[in-house]
Amino acid sequence: MTPRRVDESRPDIPVLIVDDDPGQRSLLATYLQGQGFAVITASSGDEALAILESRPVRMMISDVRMPGLSGLETLRRARLKFPILPVLLVTAYADIRDAVSAMRDGAVNYLQKPIDLEELRESVFQAVGLSPAMQTARPDLPDLPPGIVAQNPLMREVFREAALIAPSETRVLITGESGVGKEVVADLIHLWSPRKSGPMVKVNCAAIPETLLESELFGHEKGAFTGAASQRIGRFEEADGGTILLDEVAEMSPALQAKLLRVTEDGSFQRVGSNQERRANVRILASTNRNLDREVEAGRFREDLFFRLNVVEIYVPPLRERPEDILPLAQLFAGQFAQGHPRLSAAAAAALQAYDWPGNVRELRNAMERAVLMARGQIILPEHLPRRIQQGGVEADGETEGAPRGRRMEEVERATILQTLRENQYNRTETARVLGISRRALIYKLRRYAEQGFAVDPE
Repeated sequence: MTPRRVDESRPDIPVLIVDDDPGQRSLLATYLQGQGFAVITASSGDEALAILESRPVRMMISDVRMPGLSGLETLRRARLKFPILPVLLVTAYADIRDAVSAMRDGAVNYLQKPIDLEELRESVFQAVGLSPAMQTARPDLPDLPPGIVAQNPLMREVFREAALIAPSETRVLITGESGVGKEVVADLIHLWSPRKSGPMVKVNCAAIPETLLESELFGHEKGAFTGAASQRIGRFEEADGGTILLDEVAEMSPALQAKLLRVTEDGSFQRVGSNQERRANVRILASTNRNLDREVEAGRFREDLFFRLNVVEIYVPPLRERPEDILPLAQLFAGQFAQGHPRLSAAAAAALQAYDWPGNVRELRNAMERAVLMARGQIILPEHLPRRIQQGGVEADGETEGAPRGRRMEEVERATILQTLRENQYNRTETARVLGISRRALIYKLRRYAEQGFAVDPE
């Protein structure tokens, strides 16, 4: 039986969210409240069933893996008394078979973690019988702080998504190649969150020796190890009431990953050399340039920690996929390193745009620092740029005809992705798995191809 159509003049349709993870509940609740729904939350299946008995609910969204009653068992019990209640399941990749079988028990659909907010919105509106015209308009991009460039539509979407999830307490995994600006995204999430008056603490997990990283994160007591001459608080205690960014989180050892998992569950930890339980009220953001799906498959990263950190994923596209941002960023960096207002010559601008930027924004910043030093004036010429950038659009044999190397690489990548998408019947999850990239990265690329006029959906 399909759900009856609701009165579209009422925006406060009650939706029940069931999840034992406070971060996940916060994300879904914040987002759906912004879409005009009256959100009720439950931390367990038993609590959800009690709510269903006590008040009207138009839809239930439930995680699959929960202590006590699982999402599947909660679904089955709810179906006995509320046979037409729409139920949407949220599932990890490993749970998909269970989720598909649950469709036979009455689930209207399932969403795969990390949550795609646009997919969530479409699923909820369809399930409660609202037309697309009733959907709340997508929020405008907030004003960006000085020094943040986002001329490219994909990058603007990244910042818009950061603004959407910032008010929640959810954990966020920020992915992308080295140097793309993952730290900038983390800074904005903190700036736009209710925690903005608290500290923003950043830890580069790749830059600290493994033997010292535990002490860096959780602190240590005097005499805990050789060289521990005094007590020291860790970065989690320092970040209490604010946000912590775990940069390059994939570099953590398995033993330390287990201790981080505990912090993500209830905020508790122990200093090195102490048995005293401590707690920190911290929002955790993590970033990595690795494919964590592959790291999990290879046994180098804990699956349970992966799903704890990856409540929502933000993928930051590489600079070669953001050509509109290259010159504004170059001009910004030149102004930071020079006195006055240096400008790019037409030839220098062309060289910057022809280069494929394997080092991304970080490489561009370094290139402009060098160019300003070499120019010693107000005009930056091609010869002031690093040699590899001067030759960025030229073949090794000296040919200059045809598309620049970076553009040709992009065309090959696009053709490969679209062909793989077609071979997998436009299944994005399977396509991402075959290509060895995250589903979120694939979605961003497909959005870009759609804007360019390429078919990314079955006709």
